[in-house]
Amino acid sequence: MINEQQTAPVNRRASFADYLAPQARSLKPSGIRRFFDLVSGRKDVITLGVGEPDFVTPWHVRDACVASLENGKTQYTSNAGMPELREAIGGYLNDRFNVTYNPADEILVTVGGSEAIDLALRALIAPGDEILIPEPCYISYSPITTLTGGVAVGIETLAQDAFKLRAEQLKAAITPRSKVLILCYPSNPTGGVMTYDDWLPIAKLVEENDLIVISDEIYAELSYGQKHVSFAAMPGMRDRTILVSGFSKAFAMTGWRMGYACGHPEIISAMLRIHQYTVMCAPIMGQVAALEALTNGMEEMERMIESYNQRRRLVVKGFREIGLECHEPQGAFYAFPSVKSTGLSSEVFAERLLTEGNVAAVPGNVFGLGGEGHLRCSYATSVSQLNEAIERIGKFVERVRNEG
Repeated sequence: MINEQQTAPVNRRASFADYLAPQARSLKPSGIRRFFDLVSGRKDVITLGVGEPDFVTPWHVRDACVASLENGKTQYTSNAGMPELREAIGGYLNDRFNVTYNPADEILVTVGGSEAIDLALRALIAPGDEILIPEPCYISYSPITTLTGGVAVGIETLAQDAFKLRAEQLKAAITPRSKVLILCYPSNPTGGVMTYDDWLPIAKLVEENDLIVISDEIYAELSYGQKHVSFAAMPGMRDRTILVSGFSKAFAMTGWRMGYACGHPEIISAMLRIHQYTVMCAPIMGQVAALEALTNGMEEMERMIESYNQRRRLVVKGFREIGLECHEPQGAFYAFPSVKSTGLSSEVFAERLLTEGNVAAVPGNVFGLGGEGHLRCSYATSVSQLNEAIERIGKFVERVRNEG
């Protein structure tokens, strides 16, 4: 006879949440995703929140993928990525941004730029290391830092400085435990950019304090009025920098999840080892498409950039005309207007704008220090939608001000 007391499973934990690692249990859901759950099911909503091109991936890029499938290219590639794709990435970065990498051991193809950032942080961080992060910034940097045992240290950048990172701000944040500086210019969410002269004092501090830099340059091509300056191209910074980029934004390939990381062979080798044990390699179909984009996609890319530039001017002008201060973004495809004059917090403004004005945008507070009082609005949508959105926001702002 079976003794039920002996065979019954023993559960000493109050709930299954108690099985989770502390860093996973404390991880907060994405502020962007939480907000856009509110959009679900609503009709006639104009969405300015998604950081995604409204263009479809060019046909010849899609066709290259289809042809590869028809020809039976469905196998694994080298863990680091197809040699011809790495060769093309190296040539592209040299031609466009004046930075040179050896495709054999300094370039790693990843599953989007996000995997590249995750790999870089996991390869670099030891428990307790401090990771310096200029904010407002892309929302993933701090959570990934926490998951790897590091300590995220936010550095607030300011609207009056066009959200540039200033040397005095960086210097004040550096401690003996500082190890990595994460940069993202052009910036998500602010559209801020950095020039060569802006970078010089930053590079000096990086060298003096023996820092490694992760430079997220996913919006590098989307620069308006001035050419993007890669931090890796600054004097002495190439080997101290892990350059991260990809195909999502400039080539309208978000869903393909194709990215890459470039840097010193020892760092890229460590990232590759982690990559081998997690995703093995990026999908071959996406790699074929990415190669086609780099080889024959420049004309479409330039057309998309010009379209974003036109919409950028329209949106900034529109916000200023309805009485919202808005610094002029010089890169990416986001405007970051201030809503402080309405007396509402970012979150309250965004939620009321959605429920009362049927416009969805992201409250600035989810992007860290300096984001409160602002709203991230993507202008990667049609001109007609942008005009309608500005009109709705203007009516909402007027209504809010009349309440006072």
